[in-house]
Amino acid sequence: QVQLVESGGGLVQAGGSLRLSCAASGIFSINAMGWFRQAPEKERELVAGISSGGKTYYKNSVKGRFTISRDNVKNTLALQMNSLKPEDTAMYYCATFDGSSFIGTVDAWGPGTLVTVSS
Repeated sequence: QVQLVESGGGLVQAGGSLRLSCAASGIFSINAMGWFRQAPEKERELVAGISSGGKTYYKNSVKGRFTISRDNVKNTLALQMNSLKPEDTAMYYCATFDGSSFIGTVDAWGPGTLVTVSS
């Protein structure tokens, strides 16, 4: 059974940085992983993804500011977020995909961690 637990969210001023972490169990290194976010009254969206081979994807609005990484030995996923903007405010979720690519179906979610960016 896959279990994901996020940490690292919080309140930060615009221009600041946060590092989100996700501790995973019950997954394999062949699974792609990703960070999603959902702002109030908006749909959940993929912010960054990383395949089993290390290929990455970023939503256009976070390119150059966010960096996704994974440690297959420690079974952790991280999202380094720099130059944060108020529009980055959302609940952030760690997720695993059912295959090696992040162009697939999410088969597990973490409970989420809240990121609030003040202007």
